[in-house]
Amino acid sequence: MKKLLPAVVLLAGLVLTGCAATPKMTIPESCAFLNQDTFVPTGNQQQQAEQISKHYQEVADKVAPEVADPIQKMADIMKQVAGTSLGARSDEQTKQLTEQNNRIGEYCK
Repeated sequence: MKKLLPAVVLLAGLVLTGCAATPKMTIPESCAFLNQDTFVPTGNQQQQAEQISKHYQEVADKVAPEVADPIQKMADIMKQVAGTSLGARSDEQTKQLTEQNNRIGEYCK
């Protein structure tokens, strides 16, 4: 049992410190990645909104935190849109998406 304890402590340390987490991109790498993104949703408006929300979430998990924050907010907005009966954005949601897109533009020029 004494020989097993250091391995368990090491494993627990790795899990707690997040060593298994995917490293984030730098801001320039994130901008290049976003500029090359060719994602195109399919289906009706509601399906498209859901696909866009998931795509934004996946992108937010990869890019630099400064760029990920507005993308995550966009994912949340699109999730709300997908939850509506028609999957159509309201004027307010469109405004919020534009604001978040502009925040990304502050880093990716």
